[in-house]
Amino acid sequence: MTDTDYDVVVVGAGNAALCSALSAQESGARVLVVERAPEEEAGGNSRYTAGAIRFAHEGVEDLKSVVDLTEEEIGNADFGTYTEDQYYDDLFRLTQFRSDPELSEMLVTKSLETVQWMRTKGIKFQPSYGRQAFKVDGKFRFWGGLCVETWGGGEGLIELETKSCGERNIEIQYETRAMSLLYDEEKVTGVKVKHKGKVRDIRAKAVVLACGGFEANAEMRTRYLGPGWEMAKVRGTRHNQGEGIKMALDIGAMSFGNWSGCHAVAWDVNAPEFGDLTVGDNFQKHSYPLGVMINAHGKRFVDEGADFRNYTYAKYGREILNQPGMLCWQVFDQKVTSMLRDEYRIRRVTKVTGNTLEELCEKMEGVDSKQALKTLNEYNAAVDTKTPFNPAVLDGRGTPGLAIPKTNWANTLDEGPYEAYGLGCGITFTFGGLRINPETGGVVDTDLQEIPGLYAAGELVGGLFYFNYPGGTGLMSGAIFGKLAGGSAGRRAMA
Repeated sequence: MTDTDYDVVVVGAGNAALCSALSAQESGARVLVVERAPEEEAGGNSRYTAGAIRFAHEGVEDLKSVVDLTEEEIGNADFGTYTEDQYYDDLFRLTQFRSDPELSEMLVTKSLETVQWMRTKGIKFQPSYGRQAFKVDGKFRFWGGLCVETWGGGEGLIELETKSCGERNIEIQYETRAMSLLYDEEKVTGVKVKHKGKVRDIRAKAVVLACGGFEANAEMRTRYLGPGWEMAKVRGTRHNQGEGIKMALDIGAMSFGNWSGCHAVAWDVNAPEFGDLTVGDNFQKHSYPLGVMINAHGKRFVDEGADFRNYTYAKYGREILNQPGMLCWQVFDQKVTSMLRDEYRIRRVTKVTGNTLEELCEKMEGVDSKQALKTLNEYNAAVDTKTPFNPAVLDGRGTPGLAIPKTNWANTLDEGPYEAYGLGCGITFTFGGLRINPETGGVVDTDLQEIPGLYAAGELVGGLFYFNYPGGTGLMSGAIFGKLAGGSAGRRAMA
């Protein structure tokens, strides 16, 4: 082989891509990873995540096959269980029963074995104490079906996966943008790339596309998600321009999934246009179930306690974008400030404080302060103070009588000084993409026939998420379908 001939070429260098490369190498294939970003920005959206990963498990014994747990940790925590049935229930409930059944089955049934496989490749996991557990009666109680995250978050995940590739002689070429697929009208034979102004063809027996969705492309966001989406901030990499999707569509691949849908969250209103690796995911503000959210008209607009944060945060970014001025403020009092996630304590934060609610409302820029004060007072009067507050369960402590209820975790705002955080919309990834064969990871054409030599994984695969998603499923689906696509590509190449 020459330096432009490989068995398998993987496009992208995030979690899905590197899992694809590691899986393809297991077949003995010579694997090349081409990454558009320079090395210091590489890793796709995976590098910007907190690292939560959702998989089905039956309790501590299953968890011990993934995480090194001491007896003390086991004694001081209630990890619970998260059965396959619960996983299915969450996935279908949140996607309004539109998630493709075959893709869903792969996601749920292959989740535990895939994180176990990742561990054999040197990937480390740890309990997610800081983000997914509250200490109740002296014991950490995990909630929302999530209890594990990758060691070091997204940065640690990409570091370890990249190291694992290096140990297996998997080459990664940075600053190398895939421009189009090499296609002879019957099969994919490689990829055309551009590196520092020079264009060349890389021949391969199989290509895996794992280079993300179109969330960083303002034109595509506006075309497919709708007017106003060009104004959203991008949580992650600037390099996910939808090019992997487009080059597959150009050779007849079938589009699939929720093209007008995306994962979008509450994101600091003054955050930069794209993600900043020095801050990571800390521009997000996800402790809203402990407080209330107020829009520019001074009114609440969502049920902050509708469900655990894991099940609402990915759709509330869209709700914020739809508000006047595309902004809101999250309000908390001193009863809960010690419980706020670490992201509320970073230096780059849009925050105001007030000794009284009236003072706070005056400081919330862009907000009708009189209506905001009226809204907060009405909220306080409606709180059911007889029901005990318990942040680790759906406690039913609500606000009877309000037009927009708060169903759980309602506390009166009556202990100053008060804090408010200014937020806009941050888009994470888009839901629409390519259709694949769920058994092989092969991309199918508009006749529902696999395109020989072409596979896909990660955010550019459509059909799994609609409207919303369960937190921690992005990394999990990337790993599962990355392993699947890479394994199929490797076997094809070595046949």
